[in-house]
Amino acid sequence: MSGLRLFRTDTTNSGMAEVMPRLAEVESDVQGLVEANMETLLGVRFLASEYGTGPLHGGRIDSLGLDENGSPVIVEYKRGTDAGVINQGLFYLAWLMDHRAEFEHLVRDRLGVTAVSQVLWSGPRLICIAGDFTRYDVHAVREHRRSIDLVRYRLFGSELLGLETVASVSSAMQASHRARRHSVAQAVAGVQGSAMAELTGAVDEVLLGLGDGVNRVERKQYRAYQRLRNFACLCPPQRTKLLVYLKVNPKGVDLVPGFTRDVSGLGHHGTGDLEVQLRTPRDVERAQDMFRASYAAA
Repeated sequence: MSGLRLFRTDTTNSGMAEVMPRLAEVESDVQGLVEANMETLLGVRFLASEYGTGPLHGGRIDSLGLDENGSPVIVEYKRGTDAGVINQGLFYLAWLMDHRAEFEHLVRDRLGVTAVSQVLWSGPRLICIAGDFTRYDVHAVREHRRSIDLVRYRLFGSELLGLETVASVSSAMQASHRARRHSVAQAVAGVQGSAMAELTGAVDEVLLGLGDGVNRVERKQYRAYQRLRNFACLCPPQRTKLLVYLKVNPKGVDLVPGFTRDVSGLGHHGTGDLEVQLRTPRDVERAQDMFRASYAAA
């Protein structure tokens, strides 16, 4: 995986033993691992496996799910490299957009009525998980107006699974950086021109700039910043502060009253157990290490 080498400490000989990467024996092995642990691996709630698209389309979607922001998700798997995986996934994505009521009925059956009300049809996602992708795959993804993630997998020994995001594009990323900043200003129209509007713009710029493939998802109650999974959720500005929720374990952070707070087990909009309270540009600087840690873990 991009030259990554994994070693296990050999306590017997006081040395190191390399764990060699390998592909799955069959595609279904990868599918089974991901479906059994989809929320942990992808931030997606599992809905169905091998979902039939009916006699007209004559296909079967490998996995259907709903991500943590309410976006419908199709996951397609290939054991190795397969040039057809993206087109196959886009074919199913088109089917999904034409069968919204059927998908919502599935969500109701699996997750309940509340989950149906949170389905976000503006940003359905396709996640392709394969042994590898070509440069042509990466280029093709960037030319589409859909949210697509290309994820390379490797198995290490009998216990370890590695996932690496090769490319990640959302429909929202087609806009320029300038347009993104403009939309930020619109999102905080109630405080436009104030210090909070400027602070919101600064936080947005920092989070989008953490690396390639950062997608932004707009919900009424929060704005999510996402790789495969959410790594930050920014709530609408309050009078004197911004609240950002991160996927960082609060137990590993030296909590500072008035700046960071453990909200695990507490209800709040967005996802993440670490709340960061931002009041000044200096607070944004103080929070950047936590932003990076959450980004790296997503």
